[in-house]
Amino acid sequence: MSILEAIVLGIVQGLTEFLPISSTGHLRIVPAFLGWEDPGTAFTAVIQFGTMLAVVVYFRHDLWNIAWTWLRSLRDKSLRSKQDARMGWYLIAGTIPISVLGLAFSDTIESKTRDLYLIGSMLILLGLVLLAAEKVSKRERGVQSATLRDAIAIGFGQALALIPGVSRSGSTITVGLFLGFEREAAARLSFLLSVPAVVLSGLYQLGDALDADQGLGTLLIATFFAFLSGYAAIAGLLRFLADHTTYVFVAYRVVLGAAVLALTAANVIS
Repeated sequence: MSILEAIVLGIVQGLTEFLPISSTGHLRIVPAFLGWEDPGTAFTAVIQFGTMLAVVVYFRHDLWNIAWTWLRSLRDKSLRSKQDARMGWYLIAGTIPISVLGLAFSDTIESKTRDLYLIGSMLILLGLVLLAAEKVSKRERGVQSATLRDAIAIGFGQALALIPGVSRSGSTITVGLFLGFEREAAARLSFLLSVPAVVLSGLYQLGDALDADQGLGTLLIATFFAFLSGYAAIAGLLRFLADHTTYVFVAYRVVLGAAVLALTAANVIS
């Protein structure tokens, strides 16, 4: 992999990890459009460390309060009713579905889910489900109203992102909307829940990525640019969702998905 490819794919990863349009799907589609080789699932998992760092930096105060309060609550029962302490358990519970399913279907994910027909179809399908969520959601709940049940439900939504084209943020924001959360609150919960899952995924596949042809240098470059673009995407999306719907992302997903299916069928991309 060249330095140019690493920079481009890092930027793509950062932008699309947090916008509800599928980072893994774009890391398969963009190289196909440009005639590059598929970077693979291991490369994708490792450069997610960049986007994970962007989440940690952006939400550093929230994450610190959650971690510190949760740790103290293990010994101090009076703290267990605090929202930050409960949120610590929510992050753990919300990570279990993707961890279990990711391990159970790791071989399938690495070998059989990179198909462009599947990615194009999932882009369209999740886009339509997100549209339905926008239509029916009451959007009256904030982050502070989150419960363990919400965390588990969003966690199962996050697990769907194991399928390229679904989108981690897209599926979790969609579940959040169905649960009645405000758009910005759904996005915040989505980003916070992504931290443990992304760290575990990156650690699990780090060795495979280093053993592949990309090399440590290109991985670091891609990860750095994923961090920069990811931080910008978080800030931009939260501001956007405060006053706008997700319809623009629905339209983008449907149009891109249709284009991928058409171009793949015509053997223009492969």
